[in-house]
Amino acid sequence: MSFLPIITIPHPILKQTAQKIETITPQIKKLAHDMVDTMYEAPGVGLASNQIGELYRIFVMDAHYQKDYPATRKPQILINPEIIWKSEEPSVIQEGCLSIPQQFADVERPKIVRVQYLDINGVRQEFEAHDFESHVIQHELDHLNGVLFIDHLSRLKRSMILRKLDKLRRENSIL
Repeated sequence: MSFLPIITIPHPILKQTAQKIETITPQIKKLAHDMVDTMYEAPGVGLASNQIGELYRIFVMDAHYQKDYPATRKPQILINPEIIWKSEEPSVIQEGCLSIPQQFADVERPKIVRVQYLDINGVRQEFEAHDFESHVIQHELDHLNGVLFIDHLSRLKRSMILRKLDKLRRENSIL
């Protein structure tokens, strides 16, 4: 396994739509496992292929991971995910993104979603996610569709985040 570099805004691949995976090849399996390692190393709770420079419909997540307790690791690999149902009840949770470092904002999304996907062995799976886990799924699926969490914000809030990020880049010259 290896750690992959995470792409940050304004890289154009983050605004592109990922393509469906027709066959789960050994290369796709390796990519998935490298994405899991990268997600934990970052550290994060989700990582979509766009964020590491690939345009495959795959993301990894672990909504219950606690970085101080590695034994809590239960990564999920979702290939060709799609939301097949979402609740009308909203949920507002503060989101951040590995591709928009150190920036956070409240985002409103459906409180519950049902997602269907292929697992790493090509077996169709489905589950219902609530609250934070629901937000993680929607956030990562947005990435695969070229949408960032800041795209859900008002123009003013989005501009404030982008200005803060520019300031951090100038100050640190490492982001």
